Amino acid sequence: MRMRPTLSWTPAEGLPPATTDLEPVVDALGAGGVLVLSGAGISTESGIPDYRGEGGSLSRHTPMTYQDFVAGPDARRRYWARSHLGWKTFRRARPNAGHRAVAAFGRGGALGGVITQNVDGLHQAAGSEDVVELHGGLDRVVCLTCGTFVARRELARRLEEANPGFRPVAAGINPDGDADLTDEQVGDFRVVPCAVCGGILKPDVVFFGESVPPARVAHCRALVDEATSLLVLGSSLTVMSGLRFVRQAARSGKPVLIINRDATRGDAEAVTRIALPLGPALGAVAERLGVGV
Repeated sequence: MRMRPTLSWTPAEGLPPATTDLEPVVDALGAGGVLVLSGAGISTESGIPDYRGEGGSLSRHTPMTYQDFVAGPDARRRYWARSHLGWKTFRRARPNAGHRAVAAFGRGGALGGVITQNVDGLHQAAGSEDVVELHGGLDRVVCLTCGTFVARRELARRLEEANPGFRPVAAGINPDGDADLTDEQVGDFRVVPCAVCGGILKPDVVFFGESVPPARVAHCRALVDEATSLLVLGSSLTVMSGLRFVRQAARSGKPVLIINRDATRGDAEAVTRIALPLGPALGAVAERLGVGV
């Protein structure tokens, strides 16, 4: 993402009012070729908070930026202490009804693909295939020096060994897997280097201030070109990272449908925004389509 999370956005006046009518989504999925773009809102029912919804974490938490992460060891120690604790919550999270419905739509041949802005891996855990993780995944770690990838569970094991007895209680967990800890709780947490070259390890996710890899963006744009319509699930579309695909679909005349309880930055490009909780809404759509979830 190219911008910091301090941006502000006020929904434009004069937009069509939100609805609770699911029929446009049923019709789109019935026709097939739908591309799903999901955001943090689809994972809230799995116990993972979102950034901007009611009680969103941006009200109390500034996500780590790439610039801060590479700037010095103190920032990396704070990040890894907090992320190590947050990972324990993330790895226990399970797919909810929304994730399972998306997987069922895919099995039924209704989807042209899934792009997720989330880093939690819950779409894949629910059974969705060929998911494009726009912002990467917390289950992988990459060395910034030699490029070696390591499973997060292996890093977690090494961090446990390096920090015996590290058991602080976090004030909360954020969508990026970062736990809310004070500097006192972080203490002298020990960060481990790359086991191959001794370099700096970073989660394989796109931090704020960092760009999504161009090849990944190009792949997503190709999926939009191939889709018949775009279904946005649980994203405020506040940052351009996901909004660009909404605008691309709208420019090409493809219907954009949004299910999100709050207004989004993409409402002006959408044919409808359905203000319902995602799990029950997608479950109802699956039932109407006769798709087993």
